[in-house]
Amino acid sequence: MTDPHRAARGGRIAAAFAVLLAALAVLFFWNINAGSVPLSVPEIAKILLRREGEETAVRIIWQIRFPRILAAVILGGALALSGFLLQTFFHNPIAGPFVLGISSGAKLTVALVMIGLLARGQAVSSAGMVLAAFAGSMISMGFVLAVSSRVQRMSMLIVAGVMIGYICSAITDLVVTFADDSNIINLRNWSLGSFSGTSWGNVSVMAVIVAGASALTFLLAKPIGAYQLGESYAQNLGVNLKLLRTALVLLSSVLSACVTAFAGPISFVGIAVPHLVRALLGTAKPIVVIPASFLGGAVFCLLCDLIARTLFAPTELSISSVTAIFGAPVVILIMIRRQSGKAA
Repeated sequence: MTDPHRAARGGRIAAAFAVLLAALAVLFFWNINAGSVPLSVPEIAKILLRREGEETAVRIIWQIRFPRILAAVILGGALALSGFLLQTFFHNPIAGPFVLGISSGAKLTVALVMIGLLARGQAVSSAGMVLAAFAGSMISMGFVLAVSSRVQRMSMLIVAGVMIGYICSAITDLVVTFADDSNIINLRNWSLGSFSGTSWGNVSVMAVIVAGASALTFLLAKPIGAYQLGESYAQNLGVNLKLLRTALVLLSSVLSACVTAFAGPISFVGIAVPHLVRALLGTAKPIVVIPASFLGGAVFCLLCDLIARTLFAPTELSISSVTAIFGAPVVILIMIRRQSGKAA
């Protein structure tokens, strides 16, 4: 690539990151100000930096809105990274934790654990929810991998993943239906997907898990780039394919499990965001797509959470309903373009 082209590519990437960071900053202040108690930017800055201001406003910002915003940022980024890893592993542009049934498997195991412990009057710890969700993710991933080893067409793999998701969701609905009345409300709210009710303890746990998984994903950028160019090419460069595939499965499962444990199943973010980010960057290099996908997921979920909270206030929509409205058309467009490419 000539120097002018290289400079243009670098400028586009820098501009893409600038747009994502600016959008993140705007949505941060918009989300923290949106609600029944509107606050000005100086008031918000004063509360965030010095915790000074009217007592009710300080409590609303620090105990309700700020943890929720951080959850949307952290978990939105985790969903986008999980989708990127799954698309890389399966070499399929519409692979994602929701479509492949991984989120539904995590949802089922978390629901079972929650009902089992709540029936005994015990609370579910954050670590317990993450472990339960990870177990469900790995079980669903195991089924998907078993199917992938027996089918040649990737479309059949997607169909199998969707069926696994339907089965897990159906069992979850049955479990919720026969749960104690006192447990049903909490379970239904969680099973629909929401960032509400996030505590600082939840934020701490999800931040540690997602930061660790994201850092490991970034460190794998070079072997992932080689893997995207073909397995033979990656092997010639000395990439341990078995180890890389294992890492992709485990990291994607950890990220999607963390999201499901704290916010319930959230649809289409993992599929749509990596594609939108690649289009914005003008490149598919993992070393830039990975951090950009995290930022893109954070921006996407912040925007959708803002809409979910404010569109029909005081009634709140489930976050998954809003992400589906924006994410599903992207998936349809991807499928149309892919089919058009094959036809050509």
